[in-house]
Amino acid sequence: MPGMRTLSGLIGVASGVAFLLSASLTSALAQDRRPNIVLIVADDAGYADIGSFGGEISTPNIDALASAGVRFTNFYVGPTCSPTRSMLLSGVDNHVAGLGNMAEFMATNQRGKPGYEGYLNMRVAPVASLLRDAGYHTYMAGKWHMGHEPQHFPAARGFERDLTLIPGGGSHFDDMWGASGERQLYTRNGKPLTELRAGFHSSVDYTNAIIDNIGENKSDGKPFFAYLAFQAPHDPFQLPEDWLDRYKGRYDQGYDATRSARIERMKQLEILGQNATVFPRLPSIPAWSALSQEERKQSARRMELYAAMLEHLDSNIGRLVRYLKDNKLFDDTLFIFLSDNGPEGNIMNVGAPWNNTNFNEWGKKGTFIQYGPAWAQVSAGPFRMFKGFQSEGGIRAPMIVAGHGVRGSGRISDALTHVMDIPASLLHVAGVAYPNTYNGQPVAPLQGMSLIPVLDQSRMELREPTDWLGFELFGNRAIRQGKWKLLWLCPPAGPGEWQLYDVSADPGETQDVSSLNQKIKDSLLSRWSEYARINNVILPSESPICAKAR
Repeated sequence: MPGMRTLSGLIGVASGVAFLLSASLTSALAQDRRPNIVLIVADDAGYADIGSFGGEISTPNIDALASAGVRFTNFYVGPTCSPTRSMLLSGVDNHVAGLGNMAEFMATNQRGKPGYEGYLNMRVAPVASLLRDAGYHTYMAGKWHMGHEPQHFPAARGFERDLTLIPGGGSHFDDMWGASGERQLYTRNGKPLTELRAGFHSSVDYTNAIIDNIGENKSDGKPFFAYLAFQAPHDPFQLPEDWLDRYKGRYDQGYDATRSARIERMKQLEILGQNATVFPRLPSIPAWSALSQEERKQSARRMELYAAMLEHLDSNIGRLVRYLKDNKLFDDTLFIFLSDNGPEGNIMNVGAPWNNTNFNEWGKKGTFIQYGPAWAQVSAGPFRMFKGFQSEGGIRAPMIVAGHGVRGSGRISDALTHVMDIPASLLHVAGVAYPNTYNGQPVAPLQGMSLIPVLDQSRMELREPTDWLGFELFGNRAIRQGKWKLLWLCPPAGPGEWQLYDVSADPGETQDVSSLNQKIKDSLLSRWSEYARINNVILPSESPICAKAR
């Protein structure tokens, strides 16, 4: 069938329709055993990092989910953490949900405006709250990044149990340091923590928390929604001692050779077409052969630590899966795995208390190691740019769905999908109708579409040819409709004007075809105006990426 394939070349993936639950369907679902739901998010993992998407990093547990379920190759997220997370838990565009811009970069002309609160606002009904009200246990462990005040904590937005890093990042160990050396805020069940467990590591302890939460209530017969929001592989790259040299010597060939090998594997796996375009290495990045021996040594070490971070994350997913199997919960569970945005290619300037001067200490507590734009391009595969940009490398992410209700195995779907589709899908499988009001006030309508018809093979395409998706952050913007993508990137990443790409033929966004398709470009420009109007998009007066946002 066109547009579908498995690892052997054949697939039967259906696509979704808008989320509408009839009374009869709701009744039928209520009579059945509702599934448990495990939603797993990797922080800053690239499209090409996962083994089942072409990466050489060992991710056997994520790949096992891919072998049992569906890999989505046209799945879109926001270009950075908090905007994506606001859509993931609300099903509403981030400009409506409160994260029209990241709180850390809110522009002067955006402050105080609706949709720019800098936290998950009260005009949305979080999926955790709706599932909790419908009888689900709701558990969260990991990174929040959607509000720093108690009324915005996970415990106030639907989660009955949590172990949470409230801000956007920091140490993976028990020192609780942030990037600037400030102490980071963690909560357990809504209460701020003054210290973490001695020997804490984020991937281990967040997984432990979810397992403990499930075990606490497993005998009561109620289904659970577990949101495991890993901090990894977000920088700083920090690992337990026995993981530090897991990939020693594996990247001595450099970023150019590693990227080429990944792209070939992606083609073999049919994640990419045989003639897929590749966005070139950025002009600011020297060829690997041009680096000194010491520069190669340090660069390869950064990637070794990153790869180990991702495999370590995968091993903890394996622990959770084994626990569910051992307790006969696995078969009744729907699993969703995704990354929240493209890989981090920007370098953060960090000073005290971080100490990166001793090469032999890299990856240990107190060091803040990142891998920079060269390796981020490896993680993004053929795509243009990385985290922070609306080019494919920033907003196209891996997603895998497996388990309860998913028909077929090892399938690949090209259906155009979005992170806003996930809440609609969770409510669908739980038999929960989305409300018009919540806590006595109107809430924004769902903008996502249920993935369930894709998963049960009812349809091929989730969206109609006339449907479209919109994106904006930091002044950069995009519209995706069918095979077409309208993109505006500020210098130096782009020309500061609208460009048009056929991303089905040109996933690397290498050839602007505006001059050959002016009517299509004009049509998508009208979609952009509609998107900005519907979602109250306010282009920022200042931007961390664009010198002139407008």
